[in-house]
Amino acid sequence: MATLPALSLPGQGLAPLLPTDRPPLPLDAAASSGPSSGLVASRRDRIWDIHPSLHCSIVGTCLSAAELRRLLVKLDGATARSLSDHALHKRGVILAGKGGTEGKLLHKTLDRRHEAAIRRFSRATTADAVRDLWRRSLEDGDIPGAYWAVLTHPATDDALVQEAFGEVHMLSHMVGSSNRLDLARLRRAEQALGDRDDTIARQQARLQAAGREKAELRGRLEVLDAICARLSAAEADRTAPDPAGRDSEVALLRRRLDDERARYASLAARMAETEGALAETREAFAAMEKHADALQAELAAQERAMAGHGPSEDAPRTLEGYTLLYAGGRPSLVRQVRSMAERRGAVLLTHDGGIEDSPTLLPGLLGRADIALFPVDCISHHAAERIKALCRDAGKPFLPLRTASLACFLAAVERLDLLDIRSPR
Repeated sequence: MATLPALSLPGQGLAPLLPTDRPPLPLDAAASSGPSSGLVASRRDRIWDIHPSLHCSIVGTCLSAAELRRLLVKLDGATARSLSDHALHKRGVILAGKGGTEGKLLHKTLDRRHEAAIRRFSRATTADAVRDLWRRSLEDGDIPGAYWAVLTHPATDDALVQEAFGEVHMLSHMVGSSNRLDLARLRRAEQALGDRDDTIARQQARLQAAGREKAELRGRLEVLDAICARLSAAEADRTAPDPAGRDSEVALLRRRLDDERARYASLAARMAETEGALAETREAFAAMEKHADALQAELAAQERAMAGHGPSEDAPRTLEGYTLLYAGGRPSLVRQVRSMAERRGAVLLTHDGGIEDSPTLLPGLLGRADIALFPVDCISHHAAERIKALCRDAGKPFLPLRTASLACFLAAVERLDLLDIRSPR
């Protein structure tokens, strides 16, 4: 295989991503020199035959941290269990350049991990055929297995290596950007949870104050009852000879009764106002708890995905045979949303909510789907109402998503795992 030419990206000047001062990639002697020369030898390259500048991207893309750690525990023992993810990755890159037992074990692990992709690419006999399969896998979001199959395929030429490496390199930037957004959402969620705790404390204080007012009101009522009893007794004695000072005592009691009635009316008005405010507060608190629970579910789902550096191809296929309709959302995330659904065994149908896709397509798509999902912050009100109406008419469930994010979709998929959403066929 010829020496790889330098790649440059905006902001990187002419610094090569694949150095040109390294020796060329070895290729099987029977392999042809280009995509137009027909059939090539059937032997695939071994990982130690591949240009060293590609080892970092292979280890980081084609193996999860958990898989790499299991491999290194076999080789290095318990010490590998405590390595950081970065140290783990560095050790894997070093192994990739070795041709002995360690390198062979790494190569075998990658082959076993991506057996399906290797088998699919083995049917290609020219660089153009391999390129077509690579681009199709890229569209489907099936990157790790396809990348390994391309780099080890005997028909792969330098141009295809550059193309595949460039795509993976840019995807790493996209994933990094997505993770930064998820971390920002995590900070906002933590702030929201802190605000919720403050609100709870304030409402507890208001409830305690309301309790004290109720106790005061009960005390006033007891005073009124006592005054009324004394007035009744005084009125009963009016027929008897009027002792000195009896009339003045009755007048005093009547004034006190009027004062207490006025205070009772004021307290009753304040109590009604407090109870109304408490009802509004309870509603707002319930909404905040629901929002916080949704944030926590999304963050938990995203943390599980980020722990493996992205959705694992070994994710449980708990949605096998189900068909989901994802309407609206951001076009830049649709590929990753589709990949997450398919790794759980589901078929994902998409509709952009009427921006370019015709609204007349929605009934047909919903007829094929078991459930419709749509992010409420990235779809028109008209399209959302149309989907709800179609789902009600067809007796199918729909699930509004809080936002058009990977974390929100991950949390929704985990909820679907627990639901019986399959439509009768």
